[in-house]
Amino acid sequence: MDKKLINERAQAAPDVDGITGHRRMRRNRKAEWTRRLVRENHLSVDDLIWTIFLAPGSNVQEPIDAMPGVYRLSVDKAVEAARRAADLGIPALATFGNIEQDLRDETGSNILLAGNLINQATAAIKAAVPEIGVITDVALDPFTSHGHDGILRDGEIVNDETVAQISRAAVIQADAGSDIIAPSDMMDGRIGAIRRALDEAGHHNVGIMSYATKFASAYYGPYREAIGTAGLLKGDKRTYYIDPANAAEAVRDAALDVEEGADMLMVKPGLPYLDICRALKDAFGMPTFAYQVSGEYAMIKAAAANGWIDGERVMMESLLAFKRAGCDGILTYFALEAAEILNRRG
Repeated sequence: MDKKLINERAQAAPDVDGITGHRRMRRNRKAEWTRRLVRENHLSVDDLIWTIFLAPGSNVQEPIDAMPGVYRLSVDKAVEAARRAADLGIPALATFGNIEQDLRDETGSNILLAGNLINQATAAIKAAVPEIGVITDVALDPFTSHGHDGILRDGEIVNDETVAQISRAAVIQADAGSDIIAPSDMMDGRIGAIRRALDEAGHHNVGIMSYATKFASAYYGPYREAIGTAGLLKGDKRTYYIDPANAAEAVRDAALDVEEGADMLMVKPGLPYLDICRALKDAFGMPTFAYQVSGEYAMIKAAAANGWIDGERVMMESLLAFKRAGCDGILTYFALEAAEILNRRG
């Protein structure tokens, strides 16, 4: 290049060292090895909880239209899935059932049967794959004829009666082998009541992962299709889920769960509420988890299918975001895909 042109360009360039005081952030970004050395957050298979759906019958692997790559699995297929997850190093599964419609009623009474779909799956998984953790929900929505998380009386979800029922259900789920009870119903006082019921039944070692901040979100649509409640819901859930506008209320709600004996806290949905993840971690210093919900999954899958984004990179970036926000782990439908990628990377 002509020396005159070089000198002209040099003279035209700003005095970057003078501007930055010789502090250049790009020095630590210059090569892969330096980026690895200074990386602040790391995603590993240990951070993943695989969320799976259950279906009645046997040899059932039924696709869910709104969630490409996700299936409703019969108990035998869920056992196979648990083996695959354990082989990949995934620590735990969270199970959700698509209960037969004729077994649903106003009070969700099927949740109290020791032989219901959820408990059958728990017992079978723990018998076949004892090294993997099983996390179960005691909310009533998969079991009710109206699709609500609690008992509906005269148009109202009755708090205290619901808490009594889910506390009984928690003991039954623990009897079946559940390692962690994760109540997602958002009734007041449920954590303390469940802890008391578990301890009185001798289940002192069964943990509680509280859905401490579950928001009245629009991101749950595909999930409701998956568990068969999409067309059942009468009214809405804003009388017991948290308003998406309220952060301080969410922290107060979580504080009550901590006082009542929660072992772990969860934020649901995940990515739209990273500020809540960080707030809970900073406030309580407890194991904190996020649920990357069905709507988040479906959006990534749909955009990737249309070629609008690099699906794998967006998936992994979204999971890493939870770690950066302070989460100790993520409940995600991507767990299997992500584990395979992480294991390949070594």
